[in-house]
Amino acid sequence: MTQLDQFLARAESLLQRIEAILPQAGPAAPDWDAGHAFRWRKTNGRGWLQSVRHLSSIALADLQHIGPQKEQIAQNTLQFVRGLPANNVLLTGSRGTGKSSLIKACLNEYANDGLRLIEVDKADLADLPDIVDLVAARPERFVIFCDDLSFEEGEAGYKALKVALDGSIAAQSDNVLIYATSNRRHLMPERMSDNSGYSHDDDGDLHPGETVEEKISLSERFGLWVTFYSFKQSDYLDIVAHWLRHFGCSDEQIEAARAEALRWALQRGSRSGRVAWQFARDHAGKMRAA
Repeated sequence: MTQLDQFLARAESLLQRIEAILPQAGPAAPDWDAGHAFRWRKTNGRGWLQSVRHLSSIALADLQHIGPQKEQIAQNTLQFVRGLPANNVLLTGSRGTGKSSLIKACLNEYANDGLRLIEVDKADLADLPDIVDLVAARPERFVIFCDDLSFEEGEAGYKALKVALDGSIAAQSDNVLIYATSNRRHLMPERMSDNSGYSHDDDGDLHPGETVEEKISLSERFGLWVTFYSFKQSDYLDIVAHWLRHFGCSDEQIEAARAEALRWALQRGSRSGRVAWQFARDHAGKMRAA
């Protein structure tokens, strides 16, 4: 190694040490006019909001057989965009039943009223304070969207989300809500051993132990819980019919596809809205290609 190489190596090492002790730059301001939805991204420890250029076009009317859930979420979101009191929302239940799609449909419904969506991965939940600070002074209304959320014991994002929901010394910004979806009601794995933490007093009242309290405490910080259930066979076929009609199939073609749609669901072990949509895409595509 030449003297020049040695000098450059030492200079690089010195620069790395200086960078480590310098204060980190805050999140870069996004292009707010670039779209209605954003993703939180990080590179070298620095985060920014990346505009989502191609949004899902799903509408509230496309979501079938989840009427009560749709009404609750749409009403809460409408209150939010109008500047009225509204709650953070936890959507839980069976997979493929429309939890994430409902949030995307609400964005499409209320984007012109100022609603914006920010998708945040579980690994980046510790950055929630930075995200809230970034949007707090904006006139738009922001839903921070955490999809398919679940935690294992001791994960850092768990406590970060608890603080963001209702545990910080700072008040939550009134133009930010958190909508999260999960297949777990309490967002953490539940084990038989948790039951051993329960105790009861002389009157027979049952009291959960610390482990159970910890697992319940996060979900309780969401003001609104909305549960989704598996579809009956008739509901599943209705959803299939809706999407086949969306892809241009006639009523006769839809009726003829019923048996194949049931076989498709049986092969996948699920009669969910997602499976119905996937079948409709496959079936309509084959018919057009024939």
